[in-house]
Amino acid sequence: MTQTATEQAISQVLGASDRANFFVTQFNFRDHPYEILDILLVAILFYWIYLLLKETRAMRILYGIAILAIIMLLGRILQLAALNFILTYVLAGLVVAIPVLFQPELRAALERLGRPRFNTGGLKQNKLNQVVTEVVAAVSALSEKRQGGIFVMARQTGLRDVISSGVLINAEVTRQLLVNIFAPKTPLHDGAVIITADKITAANCWLPLPQQEFKLDLGTRHRAAAGITAETDAIVVVVSEETGRISLAVSGNLTVGLSPQQLGEFLEGLLSHRMEGITTG
Repeated sequence: MTQTATEQAISQVLGASDRANFFVTQFNFRDHPYEILDILLVAILFYWIYLLLKETRAMRILYGIAILAIIMLLGRILQLAALNFILTYVLAGLVVAIPVLFQPELRAALERLGRPRFNTGGLKQNKLNQVVTEVVAAVSALSEKRQGGIFVMARQTGLRDVISSGVLINAEVTRQLLVNIFAPKTPLHDGAVIITADKITAANCWLPLPQQEFKLDLGTRHRAAAGITAETDAIVVVVSEETGRISLAVSGNLTVGLSPQQLGEFLEGLLSHRMEGITTG
């Protein structure tokens, strides 16, 4: 008498369980050191992928793919031919589509992987404090006059593409120069200022606008600030031309309505690598 499909499925599940139990109890890791290394490397690889994608939209899609893979596995065990046929092509299509649909998120994730976790050539504390003081003073002056401005402070990630879109300056960071750059009707006031270490590297630089949607009340400067900080480790300060409000963008997150004192504290912490992000609560 032939087995039914259910009996065959149960037999396969029990057989897989027996094989897994044999592997755990009988496998001698001392005789197979490279297999241990192989397992560890695969585990580290999957953990890295999880860390890189856990804060992106792609992670939600990966959860869905994992659920579909589990359903497809059950379908194979239960020999559900139609379900297996459909899910096989669905999964294949999703694997091809993910790199295209989520290119910005994946690019930012790979950039974070290659980003050093320590300051390799940072400023001395007294020089850093001087730069922060000058930037905060300039931001405060622009805020009082309700003159717009956007300051991009580079860290480890290079901003060569952004710098090349503007006018090279290579000058000391001073409040007077920063305020003059953003004075209305001057040639350089429309774009962003790039500050690298203790130098104003360039002005009138154009930041790429992000593809993802933000709140409707965000202006072009604020959207550009959130976009570039999502893809790099830069810090961006924005002064609203309409309200004079001071905003700070880090890692794609925008904090609006800071006081000059709060801005200074955040900049010192972020630039000296004592802080990874900002909280106002």
